[in-house]
Amino acid sequence: MKKIISLLVAAVAFTMVLAACGEKTQEDVIEDLDKTLDELTGYKAEAEMTLQTGEEPQTYQVEVWYKHPTSYRVALSNDEDEPSQIILRNDEGVFVLTPALNKSFRFQSDWPENNSQVYLYESLINDILMDPERSFSATEEHYVFQTNTNYTNKNLNQQEIMLNKKDLTPASVKIMDVDLKPLVQLEFTTFEMNATFNEGDFDMDRNMTAAQLNMDIPTMAEGEEGVEEKDDSFTVFYPLYEPQGTGYPSQTEVETENGKRVIISYDGDQPFTIIQQKSRWVDASTPVSVSNGQLVDLGFTKAIMTKDGDTTSITWSYQGTDFFLASQYLDEADIMAIARSVYGTEQK
Repeated sequence: MKKIISLLVAAVAFTMVLAACGEKTQEDVIEDLDKTLDELTGYKAEAEMTLQTGEEPQTYQVEVWYKHPTSYRVALSNDEDEPSQIILRNDEGVFVLTPALNKSFRFQSDWPENNSQVYLYESLINDILMDPERSFSATEEHYVFQTNTNYTNKNLNQQEIMLNKKDLTPASVKIMDVDLKPLVQLEFTTFEMNATFNEGDFDMDRNMTAAQLNMDIPTMAEGEEGVEEKDDSFTVFYPLYEPQGTGYPSQTEVETENGKRVIISYDGDQPFTIIQQKSRWVDASTPVSVSNGQLVDLGFTKAIMTKDGDTTSITWSYQGTDFFLASQYLDEADIMAIARSVYGTEQK
């Protein structure tokens, strides 16, 4: 009995020593995060995102601006200098810009609310604060939380959020499936807390113009004034994921006034169709309003999902190709899983 009491006394003394040395408990960190969220006026961040949902890892650069309470700018790119897509939220709505094609869409959407967002700091904090099942540990330089998630992709089941001890800024995020296999990894390279912004930083027109300044704008064919140079070559993409019950694909190619179009139809009990066409520059700068569609996250890009009767469809652009995927038989989760698994496999 004396030995047990001695051990208990020693444990209490050790805990008191840790507290005296400045080691924080989970409750201390949670309280600090709650305060940080209340006082957050905005931030600027840069990160590298790696998707491991296909045969080969895909890496993207992410730049995030947030101004309290609801202004957002998220730029995704394969190249650090040329954003392939920009997502904006301002007082006029939510916009998805594709600067290289001069395309823009406007949504009446509550994005990014109601779902987890791997590259948004306040979303990560909320995931920590709202999960009663979270786990907590600490390393020499970081606090580490493992939480449940609320992503539209239900395969993204759990996440590990690593925060810097010094100022509670994000260091990395790892999103895993139910077997704890990493599917998405995000490494923050810079983070500026309570950053300042200039007028127009979240304006649609200014962001489109600024992104296009360093890009090669489509040119007219030499010697043919007013005629756009036409190149129909593009890569045909096939999904790596096919729902159970999906049959063999058949492929046809048709000529349209806008160039070649490839139609891949999968039969079986779970049929679906993918239509692909080379992306083209558009002259109109007015954003297309999307009233009956919702903004969904494919990881590497944002897409538009619509429902018309029994048919669910999703459209997106990727690496110079426009995609349209539709099915009367698949649910939204399978539609998005197919879209996320698409990679180039054949040159046309």
